[in-house]
Amino acid sequence: MTVTVGIDQMGFYTPHLYLDMTALAQARGDDPAKYHVGIGQDKQAVIPPTQDVVTMAANAAAQILTPTDRKTIKMVLFGTESGVDNSKATAVYLAHLLDLPADTRAIEIKQACYGATAGLQLAADYVRSHPTAKVLVIGADIARYGLRTAGEVTQGGGAVAMLVTANPRILALDPVSSYHTADVMDFWRPLGRSEALVDGKYSTNVYLDFFRTVWTDYQAQTHRTIADFAAFAFHIPFTKMGRKALRQILPEATPDQQTAMTAAFEASQLDNRNVGNLYTGSLYLSLLSLLRHGNLQPGDRIGCYSYGSGAEGEFYSGRLQPDYRAGFNDAAVTALLAKRRAVSVAEYEELFQQQLDLTGTDVQLPVGTDPAPYYLAGRQHQQRQYRHRSEA
Repeated sequence: MTVTVGIDQMGFYTPHLYLDMTALAQARGDDPAKYHVGIGQDKQAVIPPTQDVVTMAANAAAQILTPTDRKTIKMVLFGTESGVDNSKATAVYLAHLLDLPADTRAIEIKQACYGATAGLQLAADYVRSHPTAKVLVIGADIARYGLRTAGEVTQGGGAVAMLVTANPRILALDPVSSYHTADVMDFWRPLGRSEALVDGKYSTNVYLDFFRTVWTDYQAQTHRTIADFAAFAFHIPFTKMGRKALRQILPEATPDQQTAMTAAFEASQLDNRNVGNLYTGSLYLSLLSLLRHGNLQPGDRIGCYSYGSGAEGEFYSGRLQPDYRAGFNDAAVTALLAKRRAVSVAEYEELFQQQLDLTGTDVQLPVGTDPAPYYLAGRQHQQRQYRHRSEA
């Protein structure tokens, strides 16, 4: 008997601070329309030094996991390109913070923005063989290009947590996907650097080329057409990028389908517009935004395009389940985004420089200003000090 496997629950976290793109544009001497329209971003998450990918992942996962869930998780797959150690996996720190069982596999996956998708597919394969198991998949990153750089407007950060199970509540994954890999230098972060290097125009072109490649191969494998889909979710480090990808295939649809899919894309990019770039979490925030704001029906097939520079792309699909809205806390995500505080450009620049450096010196961080349940208290003897509010 075939086991239905997919995404059962989704949680999301981003810190309590943001920068308005109009303020940044004015400070940099640019027309705000260049950021709001040309890039497609309105707000950008600002990451205080008390948050990193481990704490953000813990805050996202805690939003959805029950005590029973924690006892039945058998694996943690943590997709990130913002790891905190060259040896020890972020997943190990996370498993400890969440008090997961000791017989849990905990692995970090890195391939630029593709890591969480690799985790999702590995998790699905595992659950198909172990139907009673649950796998926690994380996509968490902090996008850093540097102050006054061309990529500054596409920064941001946050975490998406997904629980992968049999008989999922949100999205049942189709077994067929298409993927493509090539050695491409469109974006990379050499060892010893905290900011990425990127050829933005080239990277966008590769992203679009890969989408066309995997979409064509997916159609050849499945014999499905655009008419079989209600919506698409894209990896969107900035929202204009996904819009360009969708426009490549819209001519394959009827006029009515084009209207519906364009409306679905608008829903899928609403939350990303107000958070910014999550790197490996960007596709999954887009999917969550589609679920929260889109006009969807149970049984709808959704297509997902994942891309990680360097480069790897994948297109896969799944069907919405009857009770899909029970798999995420819509009110909690709405409140999280609404309660954030705007920072000035000067405050943003100061916080940007306060991220833990690469020297390994001891430091205590101003934890009292961070309202998150999980936070980074500092570093001692080159070891990060993670805390939960209950321990304070």
